[in-house]
Amino acid sequence: MPAAGAVLSALVLVGIAPVPILAVLWALYLSLAVVGQVFLGYQWDALLLETGLLAVFLAPGGRWPRPGRESPPPPVAVWLVRWLLFRLMFGSGVVKLASGDPTWRSLTALQYHYWTQPLPTSVGWYAAHLPDWIDTASVGIMFAVELAAPFLLFAPRRFRRMAFGPLLGLQILIALTGNYAFFNLLAAALCLFALDDGDLPARWRARFPPAAEGVRPFWPKAVLYPVAVIIVVVSAGEMMSTLGVVPPAPVRALHRIVGPLWSINTYGLFAVMTTSRPEIIVEGSDDGLTWKTYEFKWKPGDLARRPGFAAPHQPRLDWQMWFAALGTYNEQTWFLPFCARRSCTGSTRGTRSAERASGCGCAASITDGWWRSVLSCARCCTRSAITSTTATSSWPTPSTPRASSSGSRASSISSSRGIRGRKRRPRRRAPGSSRLAARAATRCRRAVASSRRPACSRTARPG
Repeated sequence: MPAAGAVLSALVLVGIAPVPILAVLWALYLSLAVVGQVFLGYQWDALLLETGLLAVFLAPGGRWPRPGRESPPPPVAVWLVRWLLFRLMFGSGVVKLASGDPTWRSLTALQYHYWTQPLPTSVGWYAAHLPDWIDTASVGIMFAVELAAPFLLFAPRRFRRMAFGPLLGLQILIALTGNYAFFNLLAAALCLFALDDGDLPARWRARFPPAAEGVRPFWPKAVLYPVAVIIVVVSAGEMMSTLGVVPPAPVRALHRIVGPLWSINTYGLFAVMTTSRPEIIVEGSDDGLTWKTYEFKWKPGDLARRPGFAAPHQPRLDWQMWFAALGTYNEQTWFLPFCARRSCTGSTRGTRSAERASGCGCAASITDGWWRSVLSCARCCTRSAITSTTATSSWPTPSTPRASSSGSRASSISSSRGIRGRKRRPRRRAPGSSRLAARAATRCRRAVASSRRPACSRTARPG
């Protein structure tokens, strides 16, 4: 499937049958998102699905459309893309205030964000050492961009050009200080729809001439208008839910119908700011006496390792380890099977510790390392706990919603949402599976309690 997606994407780039190929690409990524579950349930995955669906109605028709002879993009489809950009930006600002999080309301969130985000960069390390007044001013500017600039997207051309710079600049700053996969690139591409063709450089306009006069859009109004109404109604209902207003019953019914497509979503990153950074350290041993740490390539581990840039690639296991560290290992249904795979030839255990960037709130310098350990507490998961759990229980769908402080997708219309807010159908369980799972969880807790150590391994924190 990834190979097919790469080949089809290359065909779209050269302009071969863009409408049907984009539809197939959207269906392929939807299939991946369904199979990937929590590993492909991030907000940028949802944004890519919604953008991909809109691209089907935006692209020119025909088997090989050529510049100047292709069908123009329908104005309704362009407006829907701007509506998506509005919801993305405005929703990100609203959820921060609606959550009641004190760090956002006191404009102090960036004093924690740079070093508590899942995968910081080296630029984020330096940003974590900025004076507090700069962090406070930056939060204020961010709120101005996210809450005010999106409204200019529906204003005349001159005002849209005014909104383009702040919206794009915000995405550039986010990309420099954190690794958020392809999110910033995709959001920046959406920002281009704030401009008109006349705002582009002259050489670009010469290379891509406008469509000839009299050429109609590929999609008829009989298709575009119903699609636009459904998208606007459902997305407006989700925004109402974000603001604490219950959508009308017909809107909720329509949402249940189109929900399985995962292509009309609500957005809002870091609604609640994390103010500490626990880290899971996974260790392996062949004899149970000598333990060695499994080093992840991107997540903080080695205190002396420089934070790197992974985007637009997303190391999804490293991201999931950040989520798992916010709770207990038995709340993450994937973590015990992951450890079981590591313990096929020996023993595996996990410990949780706290980290902070070196130099933040302490007398440390760059030469002392990029991270420093400030706290370490045992949350051990031994091989006996792993085998007793994985041998008797299936991989259940988690019922506890994940905190919305991350990039995970959350929707508020439906209450039957999983970890990332994605609506899930009830899964059939074998008779007695609940009792087996409960017994396995009890054995796991007993095994963990008997294997706890008075002290744990080191941890890091951005330095």
